[in-house]
Amino acid sequence: MITRRLLLGPGAVASFMLSSAAEAKRRGRVTSSSAPLVMLDPGHGGKDPGAIGVSGTYEKRVALAAAQELRRQLLAAGRYRVELTRGRDIFIPLEERVAIAQQRGAALFVSMHADALADHSVRGASVYTLANTASDAQTAALARRENAADRFAGRQFHGVAPDVARILASLVRQETRSGSARLARRLVGSFSSEQMDLLDNPSRHAGFVVLKAADIPSVLVEMGFMSNHEDEAALRQAQHRTRIAAAMRRAIDAWFAQTEPPRPEPTRMAG
Repeated sequence: MITRRLLLGPGAVASFMLSSAAEAKRRGRVTSSSAPLVMLDPGHGGKDPGAIGVSGTYEKRVALAAAQELRRQLLAAGRYRVELTRGRDIFIPLEERVAIAQQRGAALFVSMHADALADHSVRGASVYTLANTASDAQTAALARRENAADRFAGRQFHGVAPDVARILASLVRQETRSGSARLARRLVGSFSSEQMDLLDNPSRHAGFVVLKAADIPSVLVEMGFMSNHEDEAALRQAQHRTRIAAAMRRAIDAWFAQTEPPRPEPTRMAG
């Protein structure tokens, strides 16, 4: 039987499985070229406004402003490189957003949104991870709204037997989903400690196209509901977006601290 340990032995296959965060981090403050890359994905943009708030606020603008603030806070820490899938009001298909993160070698992918429902009383933040089936009907409807029709294919393994490639791909997906779930828990806990309003059962899952990078831990954060007067008014305020970004930054810091393996103790000479 092929075991995970055997598959992840020396060579290129093993290096593929290493988190870029673990590979890049060094003692003290890392340089910009060696820091792990956090890819922030402001939802929608261009011809796609996303949800439109009860007073006319566009989700695409709220998402971009919040992502820019989170980028500022993450860069200020000096631990990461941070890029946005879009830095201005342009439309980028979902599959291309995933491709950008993969091509740039991102260690983490965070998609930022603000939802809308027919029920204007519903409010609060929530965090979503990838799954084949939705956790609930509301999340299934959200995934349908956010998704494009095409599925994005994950990274391919070359130079290995098909059976081994399938096992490797499965291991990568398991590792990625585990990392995504850990980040989702961190985000929900950080929002809760900030005493922010949360949706009931705020950690949810469904088949979001934008989360389908097989090799990058990915989450989708709904910062609130544009269809709710209180949420929309809060999301329009820079101070509230700063609070959201601060909570997300703390969760990302904690995720990287948990993900990085401990350094081995230095060898001591006898005598």
